[in-house]
Amino acid sequence: MPHIVVADPIHPEGIERLLKAPGVTLDHPGNAANEPLSERLRKADGLIVRGTRVDEALLVHAERLRVVCRHGVGYDLVDVPVLTKRGTALMITPEANAASVAEHALMLMLSLARNVVPVSAGVRRGDWRVRGQSSTFELGGRQVLVIGFGRIGTRVARLCAAFGMRVMVHDPYMPAGTIRGSGYEAAVDRDAALSKADIVTIHVPANDRTRGMVNAAFLSKMKPGSVLVNTARGTLVDESALEAALRSGHLAAAGLDVLSVEPMVKPVSMLTLDNLIVTPHVAASTAEGLRRMAWDAAGNVLDFLAGRIDRDAVVNGEVLPAAGTAG
Repeated sequence: MPHIVVADPIHPEGIERLLKAPGVTLDHPGNAANEPLSERLRKADGLIVRGTRVDEALLVHAERLRVVCRHGVGYDLVDVPVLTKRGTALMITPEANAASVAEHALMLMLSLARNVVPVSAGVRRGDWRVRGQSSTFELGGRQVLVIGFGRIGTRVARLCAAFGMRVMVHDPYMPAGTIRGSGYEAAVDRDAALSKADIVTIHVPANDRTRGMVNAAFLSKMKPGSVLVNTARGTLVDESALEAALRSGHLAAAGLDVLSVEPMVKPVSMLTLDNLIVTPHVAASTAEGLRRMAWDAAGNVLDFLAGRIDRDAVVNGEVLPAAGTAG
């Protein structure tokens, strides 16, 4: 009888899906034993995590564990090599939060373009006429560079196009013909595209190739007066370099949903800047997004343990049996 552990609170519909699954036992925050999670994993065949770090220390007793599913798409808190060495699959919920994150990226663009936060603060102070309002701009006609053309990046590109923006896409892992066929300009030369873009929006995973990619050199190549948006992972951005670019005026503004250290244990100095908007990693956390992530995470684990593996949702596919074989 498969035993599944849910480490963190998730939407009740995800828990209900697990509870209704025949022949499955469930350990979740609503009925968890008063013992360390590592001990609760002794009998676990599947594990669902949201904000819990998954590493060798946590899995010391998890000898039966076959699959870990991350509630979301990022897996910075998961030691993938450790799971792979153990033969344990890591799954994500690829489609569940894409629409929510894409809309959040557009919200940040619109808020920065129209100076919404300072203007709203001015009204609350009684300043009906706000100085500097002429510095706002329309998105229509502006050129945007979408870096990363995956499930979220494709949606962001579509939303930008709907606002009348000219869309460039840079993704070295996506054929240029596919990008052009979707109706966008394929920006093969990233640095050349940075110099032309009014807005740059980041939609790539954090890994050894991408961490720190938005550094001083990257920012220096961006068009003077342009805007940066990051709803992917905070570790992609060198925050000291970003702060310098914002303070110097090289960048007009930035919108971030993520920081390099989360949760934020102490305020970072750039939070004093008026040309910066920071939200606390909530882009995916709409009512719909949370429901879908919980539902899909539950389904991924149940299907995996039943031998119905969605290979597109598995991060470390090398642990899976070859396609077409049993298992």
